[in-house]
Amino acid sequence: MGTSGTAERKGYNNYGTFLREKYNGQKVYKVIVDAGFSCPNRDGSKGFGGCTYCNTDSFTPELSRKLPSITEQVLQGIERAQRAYKAERFIIYFQPNTNTYGTVEYLKKCYDEALAAAPDVIVGLSVGTRPDCLDADKVALLESYCDRWDVDVEMGMESIYDTTLQQINRGCSHQEFVDAVGLFANSPIDLCIHTVFGFPGETNEMMLQYVHEINRFPQIKFVKFHHLHIVEGSILGVHYKRNPFPLFTLEEYTNLLCQLIPLLRPDIIIQRLFGISDWDLLIAPNWGLKKTLIQNYMDKEIASRNIIQGAAYDFQNQ
Repeated sequence: MGTSGTAERKGYNNYGTFLREKYNGQKVYKVIVDAGFSCPNRDGSKGFGGCTYCNTDSFTPELSRKLPSITEQVLQGIERAQRAYKAERFIIYFQPNTNTYGTVEYLKKCYDEALAAAPDVIVGLSVGTRPDCLDADKVALLESYCDRWDVDVEMGMESIYDTTLQQINRGCSHQEFVDAVGLFANSPIDLCIHTVFGFPGETNEMMLQYVHEINRFPQIKFVKFHHLHIVEGSILGVHYKRNPFPLFTLEEYTNLLCQLIPLLRPDIIIQRLFGISDWDLLIAPNWGLKKTLIQNYMDKEIASRNIIQGAAYDFQNQ
């Protein structure tokens, strides 16, 4: 996943600009690593089948799925990004499944191997996980890397409503998310929160409340906004084919973004406005555009409407 972005300032704090400024204009690229972790919502610890919308192949590059070792994944990912994108520095991104689902000793082995693969060009470690797979010891392990690398933890909030979380077989409650966020109070780790908009039964006003919940935690530095998309190999994909339900059009989703960005705390950095799977896995919504064209459309709409992040943020009541 490239993160170089465009050169101009936008109406929101975008990740590309953040990285350019942080790393003195160098091109920074995330290298995805699949360490073979499972998920408590898949292996029977909490449930089977995972979240109903999830198929890990839909967000894991084929390259990382086929490589046998962490070191090889890192080296080949770096080589590819250098060749294709002229990337100069790299963030190691443990993305598929739940990357704190293991003992502290095993996690350390995995993280150490990845970071040792190319120490001269690796600048960061990013770890994707679930709220119910974090504890003080695992946070302490991640903090131990902060003196050498920039470390962020990407944690799925998905929805703030327990009714929705139950419907999507999330396997954890919103309170468990709140408790996990509390582990990062006063931590040097940067916390990134992942949300999904468009779950059945949630209204526009309900979705805007996500932002107010995010705003109240000062330890949240990054967010990733995704619209719900239906992919092959997911439980929701089977349900959708049998009984289709409304999903966002590009215009509808952009309208939602234009409502929520002004509400978002102005210091938070938006890593993503939307997510999309590979074409061969995507069932719906198919907006008929490549990722760069979707991004350009959203950015143009945000600019043309003079949308400014934080313009409607209520400083007094936060």
